[in-house]
Amino acid sequence: MSDSLERSLTVAGSIEEALSARRQGAAILAGGTWLMRDPRRGQVLPKTLVSLHALPGLAAIDIKAGHMTIGAAVTHEALGRAFAGVVGFEAVVAAAVGAANPAIRRVATVGGNLCTQDFAAADLLPVLLAMEATVELAASDGPMFIPMAAFLAGRRVLLTDTILIRVILSRDLAASAHARLPLRRAGDYPVAIVSMVLTTEGRLRVAVGSVEDVARRWDALENAFAAEPGGRPAGAERAAALAAACNDFRGRDGIEADGWYRRQVLPTLVRRSMEALLSKEVIR
Repeated sequence: MSDSLERSLTVAGSIEEALSARRQGAAILAGGTWLMRDPRRGQVLPKTLVSLHALPGLAAIDIKAGHMTIGAAVTHEALGRAFAGVVGFEAVVAAAVGAANPAIRRVATVGGNLCTQDFAAADLLPVLLAMEATVELAASDGPMFIPMAAFLAGRRVLLTDTILIRVILSRDLAASAHARLPLRRAGDYPVAIVSMVLTTEGRLRVAVGSVEDVARRWDALENAFAAEPGGRPAGAERAAALAAACNDFRGRDGIEADGWYRRQVLPTLVRRSMEALLSKEVIR
């Protein structure tokens, strides 16, 4: 029997069925844009897969007065379209419509972007970190609600017997911005990503992706911003200078860029993000 015929696919009709397949070792299939490139990365395709496409509600986006929920099966294209014009969530739109290329954006999902553990350049991760999103995981003993930072730190263990079903965002943002640097053309993985949000209380939050193996908040820069007169830097140039002074990242080496270069471009991306916030006139 050929290798391909030995594989099996379960189309789950319920979360319980999907969890059962997951506990038995099945890999989750959502958009499949990362999974289908396993052979190119020298990895063997999983023998068993469980598809989430038939599960109700996972492709839904619910925008309410106090919070928003994004289903794990929402595509990048659908996310960008749904959040267009929503004040405070400009970075979500920029990350969704700027990732990869149109063909990928039509099928790549939010859940896949968050759960793919060896993909350092996921655009949505720094955005959701800066926005202090919460993820909801389905588990055998009920739902689990985990802050995004804690989810990233523990996802390798968490995802062995849970399934991410939605992301929850609080509507406490005045504005946000997302800056990425691809090397050559659309579709390239970004060398570095900076996402910045301004809360309605006037605090700036910053997260960085693609520079290290996993996206993280830039705590040192946030603290430097908060220590400035008025609790924020006086313009984009000052923000870039502070970024250069407290650059505590250890850049990862990769095919598209060396680690030192990833670190070096961060102040430029901070400047671009701050310029975007300033252009909205909410930070003046």
